[in-house]
Amino acid sequence: MSEDNEPARDVGEGGAGPRILQVLPALGEGGAERDTLDLAGYLIAHGWTPLVVSSGGRGESELRDLGVATFRLPLHAKNPLVIRANIGRLQRLVQEQDVQLIHAHSRAAAWSGRYAARRCGIPFVTTFHGVYRGSTRFLKRRYNGIMAQGDRVIAVSEHVAAHVRERYGVDSDRLRVIPRGIDVDAFAAEAIDRERIDVLARRWHVLKQTRIVMLPGRITRIKGHLLLLQAIEQMARRNFVCLLVGRPGRKRSYAREIERQIEARGLSKVVRLVGGCGDMAAALSLADVVVVPSIGPEAFGRVSIEAQALGRPVVATDIGGLGETMMPAATGWLVPPDNPGELARALELALAMPDDARARLAVRARSLVQRRFTVERMAESTMAVYRELLDEEVSAAADAPARVPDAPPAD
Repeated sequence: MSEDNEPARDVGEGGAGPRILQVLPALGEGGAERDTLDLAGYLIAHGWTPLVVSSGGRGESELRDLGVATFRLPLHAKNPLVIRANIGRLQRLVQEQDVQLIHAHSRAAAWSGRYAARRCGIPFVTTFHGVYRGSTRFLKRRYNGIMAQGDRVIAVSEHVAAHVRERYGVDSDRLRVIPRGIDVDAFAAEAIDRERIDVLARRWHVLKQTRIVMLPGRITRIKGHLLLLQAIEQMARRNFVCLLVGRPGRKRSYAREIERQIEARGLSKVVRLVGGCGDMAAALSLADVVVVPSIGPEAFGRVSIEAQALGRPVVATDIGGLGETMMPAATGWLVPPDNPGELARALELALAMPDDARARLAVRARSLVQRRFTVERMAESTMAVYRELLDEEVSAAADAPARVPDAPPAD
């Protein structure tokens, strides 16, 4: 932020098309952040002018490389006074940059974005990237409910859409389901140099020919690491290594609990916590089976589609939107989220697959991702929502009665 509380600016190239402002708390890691970057890149590549406002983060450099204009405001703040101040700041930015639509990806940013959009008379879109907790308490529900006040409300899965309908009463006229997408080319086996995979194998001390089960994801309890340990303890085979790939939380208490459980269950030769990874395409290429054993509702499941794009079988718990990302019994296995025995059985089946069956699964899995879960499909569907609203604005302006000018003052 500059001293006069105006947005810090890094103006990109843009195009002649509609000017779309995306607002979110920060440009760090996460599904909402990745979707924002992917959408901005697609918009600018197709002649539109995307602008992104956040409190900053690593994603700013990627946007700059794409020629996308970025601005900084404290949109991460939940303080009502800051949110109120952000309304005026966004309003000025909309007017200065001739923005035609605001798209909010989070709640605090949506509170400022909605009122700025209303003051400027432009459409407002929101995306539910997940199911918000605490929605039964009045104040929390009211705070969360701002995401249901878009002129169009996007849900990243049918699971999330069902929550939005039931909890907030958003009808089908305003609600759109647009699954997340990935850069399929970046997750193509032929695009991944063998050295990238070997670098990770050496870092993680994985011997050649070792079968790999991989759980990629943040080291948080919802991701189901302890459920996976229970399942591995029940498995008859031990001719594999399980890699838990992800960054631990700031307090590391859950990571230490996982380490204690690995030791207590006698799995220290089988399971390893290897830390985070900045090259997930190479990491997933190292895996023979990718497991997503979440124990709490997942809005979608990006890891599942990234793994399938690489032709890897996926074993996932049937919770939240995970089941929407795969074809059970065709590209992987869905198991109950509270049954380590079923998870163990599915992992045994996945590891025992003969090569020809694995090859057929790989073809089906990649085909599924190419049909349903690409950045292009996600971005085109989102642009269709924008066009719908912008066309309505044009039609409304054309239908509005002409304003009768004020009579000149009498002499």
